[in-house]
Amino acid sequence: MSSNNPSQAPQAAETAPSDKTVLAWTHTARFLTTASQLHHLPASELPEIAFVGRSNAGKSTAINTLAQQKRLAFASKTPGRTQHINLFHLGPKDAPDALFADLPGYGYAAVARDAKLRWQKVMADYLEVRRSLSGVVLMVDSRLGLTDLDRQLLDFVATRVANGEVKLLVLLTKSDKLNRKEAQAALAATQEVLGAMATEESDVSITLFSALKKQGVADVAHILYDWVRQAPVVPAMPDLDDLPEDPSAGPGAAGDADLR
Repeated sequence: MSSNNPSQAPQAAETAPSDKTVLAWTHTARFLTTASQLHHLPASELPEIAFVGRSNAGKSTAINTLAQQKRLAFASKTPGRTQHINLFHLGPKDAPDALFADLPGYGYAAVARDAKLRWQKVMADYLEVRRSLSGVVLMVDSRLGLTDLDRQLLDFVATRVANGEVKLLVLLTKSDKLNRKEAQAALAATQEVLGAMATEESDVSITLFSALKKQGVADVAHILYDWVRQAPVVPAMPDLDDLPEDPSAGPGAAGDADLR
């Protein structure tokens, strides 16, 4: 795994959880609810980890692989058709300790422009103001690298990443398609882009990931497990009070971008 923040390593005085422990935790993921608007999501005190990425970047496959479940996250037969935020509980059934949020894929050309603009606003608002959001996992096809749409999505959460409020992990998916030289080049190119987001407070990581070869699965499970245990307790309050008063202002505004 490649990371620009060595502080993620477990402290020497603590015993790091085993791969079995963290993978058993991700395996507990189960569906909670779905919502098409931010205000439909339940307020929560639990740390929330959002999974985002372009259509066809392998987001649903990565979530299912992490959870060791075949159909936890559904991949539409037509890319770009899923238009809801899906929440999943993790941890004991009687005392869940975290949430996974599966956000819609973006960038599929055949999706109507009005749907793209609506989802640009929903996703921007979610990333900017969701109180319980503790981390974002961005799926990027390792063969393509960070696209303009990926960079625009990163802009939505850049402020919260910079001040350490939200952690960021970029998964370079489908890494089994790359040889060693190509994989190292993909890591270096992504690291160069993300370097601009790095601050003393930020926690930004990159790792190669292959659902087919199971590369990076345990590494990612460890990172997410640590995120949850490091997350502060956030009062369960609605997010709406934090939304901009002017819907035409800010990066969530409907413009010429192609996020959906």
